[in-house]
Amino acid sequence: MGTGLKSLSATLFLFLLLLPLVFSASNDGLFRIGLKKRKLEQNNRVASQIDTKEGEALRTTLRKYRLGGNLGDPEDTDIIALKNYMDAQYFGEIGIGSPPQKFTVIFDTGSSNLWVPSSKCYFSVACYFHSKYKARSSSTYKKNGKSAAIQYGTGAISGFFSEDNVKVGELVVKDQEFIEATKEPGITFLVAKFDGILGLGFQEISVGNAVPVWYNMVNQGLVKEPVFSFWFNRNADEEEGGELVFGGVDPNHYKGEHTYVPVTQKGYWQFDMGDVLIDGKSTGFCAGGCAAIADSGTSLLAGPTTIITELNHAIGASGIVSEECKAIVAQYGETIINSILAKDQPEKICSQIGLCTFDGTRGVSMGIKSVVDENVGKASSGVSDAMCSACEMTVVWMQNQLRQNQTQQQILNYVNQLCERLPSPMGESAVDCDGLSTLPNVSFTIGGKTFELTPEQYVLKVAQGDVAQCISGFTALDVPPPRGPLWILGDVFMGQYHTVFDYGNLRIGFAEAA
Repeated sequence: MGTGLKSLSATLFLFLLLLPLVFSASNDGLFRIGLKKRKLEQNNRVASQIDTKEGEALRTTLRKYRLGGNLGDPEDTDIIALKNYMDAQYFGEIGIGSPPQKFTVIFDTGSSNLWVPSSKCYFSVACYFHSKYKARSSSTYKKNGKSAAIQYGTGAISGFFSEDNVKVGELVVKDQEFIEATKEPGITFLVAKFDGILGLGFQEISVGNAVPVWYNMVNQGLVKEPVFSFWFNRNADEEEGGELVFGGVDPNHYKGEHTYVPVTQKGYWQFDMGDVLIDGKSTGFCAGGCAAIADSGTSLLAGPTTIITELNHAIGASGIVSEECKAIVAQYGETIINSILAKDQPEKICSQIGLCTFDGTRGVSMGIKSVVDENVGKASSGVSDAMCSACEMTVVWMQNQLRQNQTQQQILNYVNQLCERLPSPMGESAVDCDGLSTLPNVSFTIGGKTFELTPEQYVLKVAQGDVAQCISGFTALDVPPPRGPLWILGDVFMGQYHTVFDYGNLRIGFAEAA
């Protein structure tokens, strides 16, 4: 009896201790999901690098050829396929089935499906290190059986659809379609701190056209307003990771007023972003507007390599030397400058000097052309796609320098410096931890308002034993047309700016986080 009472007391104590982290509800009609936070660690980054190398062929194919796979919209494949959950820092808990089986998930606005490991996952080691859904243990389980597969940047999952009740905080979504993952290859999901993903994007990008959890919350009348919001706690000294609020906005999570912008394309939470500024000065890259998405499942702030390289140069972040980039400057630098001055169409310059092909309307890399050639039975000329990409970046950099009335030699020197700042194959660039106070602020224009990030906010400290390594929060990610080029504002941005996802009015709002 004594042992039983002690066990019961310990269980009750543990329940009371963890309860505030799991969920809370209040009389304001809002439903709060407590988010747990973990620090970035070097071991996770190493595992991510291994999986990234293994998946490079897949991602290259998806990026360049835009193969549709099993996603709802083929154009959306590339972004999901480039997602890297290895560095994800914020997690929450849900329950599936009756009684609820608990799972730790990433609440991801950059995807739309819910998936967790299945008890029928026999041959993936990752499944043995995470909670698994047991259909036989749930009285509300409904068989579906339709197959499903999702490719991510550092891993892939496949399995089949099932239906069951899903408990998110105090909300119970009935008959929710979700994926039971039976295959989770690679290291990413093996060492991950989460069991699965709960997507909060639009149904347009849902694998199998499954109705997202959030849609069912609204359709089943579980929330008073079709709005959810994220508050991330970026204070490294506090254990509380933040809150995801369903049904509205918690005024304690932000300061001032939100700046709202309309969703421009359903699928991701996509909107139009304006100019990017360094120390208050325009870079000119997005002066005419750029597409961007708010993505809670991405830890960094991602953008086109061309622009990220300039940002990393401005903040002194070091990457790797690109031999292709240096070769372009040495062999074709003066020719490119003269072509720009001669008012040649910038998108045609690289094809004119033989480094890219041209399809009549815009420059395309030989990688894309080779796919077209294969489809029509022609042979590719074998021009290096890396050289084409390097040339296209060089043209953009030189255009910007000419607008600033720089001399030819100044431009060549500057572009050579940028070549040395190109991000590593992992998209990361190192920053001197001791020099943060000397770095510039970087700002993004959204809805006519400037949203500023300080060095302390955009530089991440990664645990590496007893010391910390600093990496730039800006990472390169190239999304091809028609969806790209695209900026992805992940946790680096959302941690500083409370973000509202207004499904009812199809808009996104940003305000300074409290």
